[in-house]
Amino acid sequence: MRNYAYSELYLPLAQRVMGDMYDYAVNTLGMKLQEFHRLFMISGMAGQFEIGNSTYVAGKNGCEVAREVIETCTDLHIDKPDEMHVDKSPEYWTGWSLAYYQWISNVRYEEINRCVPIDTIRGMYPTLHEADITVFVDMMDDSLREHREMSRLKRLRAYAGLSQRALSEESGVPLRQIQLFEQGQRDINKTQGQTLLQLSRTLGCSMEDLMV
Repeated sequence: MRNYAYSELYLPLAQRVMGDMYDYAVNTLGMKLQEFHRLFMISGMAGQFEIGNSTYVAGKNGCEVAREVIETCTDLHIDKPDEMHVDKSPEYWTGWSLAYYQWISNVRYEEINRCVPIDTIRGMYPTLHEADITVFVDMMDDSLREHREMSRLKRLRAYAGLSQRALSEESGVPLRQIQLFEQGQRDINKTQGQTLLQLSRTLGCSMEDLMV
């Protein structure tokens, strides 16, 4: 049973605004998609869309919201006029689809981004932009499920950009032990404190972060 983020009445508006917002930020203002998405989340605007705040999803267009995001987080003042096109770009589709998925999943944008980065969603455009939105939802559900089932050690190692071998070499923890932890064949909660300390120092996290 889905627990939708807000009233379905606002959904088409939220999708249109987010689509235009990403399109304007990338294709008119020349920003990198990932960088603008980061600003969207830290500006607090993501939280407004998560609750379907009518001030933003119904009261402003995507270009206005994009300017507010940028001006809230930076010293830039954007004076370029609104541009909203009939022919929708990959960035428009990215925002449009992401708004739909957040609504139907009721998962925060930050968590979605941790599991499936915005550039990855943009990369789905060639395959999915003509498909029914439910195909996108199913793919996102699968990606979030796989990410959540991943061991904490594996997830933190991935965040750090380290292979298992590199983590072993930098931490001093045997490679086989790391493999067993990640495969769930050895309980990291019951390992020695020194092992947890070595891993946490290398990964830049606390020992508690490694424990289930």
